[in-house]
Formats: sequence, structure tokens, C-alpha cells
Amino acid sequence: MSKELPFEQPLTELRNKIEELKRFTAEKGIDFSEEIKHLEEKAKRLEEEIYSNLSPWQRVQIARHPQRPTTMDYISRIFTRFIEIHGDRLYGDDPAIVAGIGLLEDRPVTVVGHQKGKDTKDNIARNFGMPHPEGYRKALRAMEQANKFGRPIICFIDTPGAYPGKEAEERGQSEAIARNLREMGRFEVPIICVVTGEGGSGGALAISVGNHIYMLENAVYSVISPEGAASILWKDASLAQRAAEYMKITSHDLLQMGVVDKIIPEPRGGAHRGVDEQAQRIKAFLLEGLEELSQLDGPALVQQRYEKFKRIGRFGFDAGPTDG
Repeated sequence: MSKELPFEQPLTELRNKIEELKRFTAEKGIDFSEEIKHLEEKAKRLEEEIYSNLSPWQRVQIARHPQRPTTMDYISRIFTRFIEIHGDRLYGDDPAIVAGIGLLEDRPVTVVGHQKGKDTKDNIARNFGMPHPEGYRKALRAMEQANKFGRPIICFIDTPGAYPGKEAEERGQSEAIARNLREMGRFEVPIICVVTGEGGSGGALAISVGNHIYMLENAVYSVISPEGAASILWKDASLAQRAAEYMKITSHDLLQMGVVDKIIPEPRGGAHRGVDEQAQRIKAFLLEGLEELSQLDGPALVQQRYEKFKRIGRFGFDAGPTDG
């Protein structure tokens, strides 16, 4: 059973009341069918009200849900014969980045993604999905091989950001991210990026330079976390909810601004409520996207990617007549 988020509590209490009445009916033989029917209708209306009007902060909470599917959850459901690679051939292996080769239907692809843990122990081992430089260099190693052999690249983005610790800086965190940005811009193979949870800052962007960028409905994508923005703007991280309202970090905001290309719908309540269903939806978008990109040759893919990112942040307006 999935863990409930704070804003889901009224709906949870109502569902618990329905289950209680059903158990009482079964045990005592008393007919509560009318009461149950009334509560079920009320629960349906409440569910629609909650999930049809999610605030940016509520979407942040869903994106961070401890049971939200990880990159490995999607890999196991979307790709077959996946072979993971390890290490950057310079320093070591970073468990916060998963990279390897698999089949999408019958097509070989390279898959790269951030990997969070499933519990506290696993999260510590995965560094909570925050890569070190060697993680980004491992990702680049896999992508360079894909470019060499003409394989499409699929990237799954889900990280609060690159690890900000001293050792990461000592090993060249900023250089590793910058190199990934440059090289991904040059690859002559299709690149599709999917923001599945948190897309945080340069740590996300380092594997997000794609021809197509998709977002799951309740994912978020931003240059800084709401807590970080609140700390800078108002010197108070507790105002994160307010910051999230202003930052335009939801999939619908970013689609409107042209930062992402498509939104992948989620099951009602979030991807964690239907992992298999969510994986199949992502797979359908990937197949459609690759079919479209397969019409372009290498130089055209590079140019399309360049034009896509050049448009981001460009806002046009009619200044109207002037007095000369």
C-alpha cells in the first residue's frame, strides 16, 4: 500500500471509513449498502477535486514520493536484455547514475539515468540520486559509445541535483557537467530525455540535452529546489511552498514555455500507483519519438537539438508603434 501525502489525508480517511463499514457488514450482517454507496460517491468527488487541482507544491511532493518509480523500475519494464556498465575508467563507479545497453522492442538503445534508492539504506548507497563527477563521466562514456555505433540514447532524469560536497568539487564536478552539455549537443544520434521525478539544476541538465524532452505529469524541472529558492529570496527555506508557486516548475508550465516537448500522463494519484501502466505510457512515447527522429540524419539531429535549445528563454512581443 502506498504512503499517503498530507493533502491526500482526507481522501484516505474517507476510504478507511468505507472499508470499515464493509468489514462491519460482513462480520455483523447489517446492511450498510446505502451509506457505503453515499461515501463512495463522496470519495469519487473528493478524488477528482484533489487530483484535478494540484498545486505546484503538491506536485513537488508527488515527484519526491518515497515510492515513486526509479530509473531501474522503468528499465526493467521497458527494455529487454539490459546490460549495465560500471565505472568511468578514471576514478570509480557512481551508483547514483545507471548506464547500459538494452533493446527497445528490437532496437538497440543506450539508456542513462539517475537512480534513487528504495529505502534509507539504499538511498545512502545511491547518494539519494545525487551524482558525483564520475557518475557523469560514466554517463558520457556510455553516450559516446552510443554515438560511435549509431544507437539512440534514452535518458531518465530524477535528481535533486549534482552532489555539492567538497570531494565532488575536488574531482571536477563543474567540468564533468559542462563536458556532458557540450558533447551531448554534438552527438549525431537521436536523444530522448524523460524527466520522471525531480529535475534539479545542472545535475539534471547534464543528461538532458536531447532532441525531445518529455516530462511525467507530476514531475518538476527547475534550476534550484523550492527550498533553495526560498532561502535565497526570503532567507527562509520554510517558504518553499510559496517559492514553488512562482518558479514555474511543473510540466504544464514548462510545456507552455517550450522547455519540454510533451507531457506523459500519470495514473490518478501519481506514477507510484501504477508502475506497470506508467512504464507502458513512457514506452509508447519513446517509440513514437524515435520514429519521428529516425527521419533525420546525423547533422540534422544536431541542428534540431541546437535550434530547440536556442529557442528556450526567447519571448517575443509586439512593441507597437513608436514616436520615432
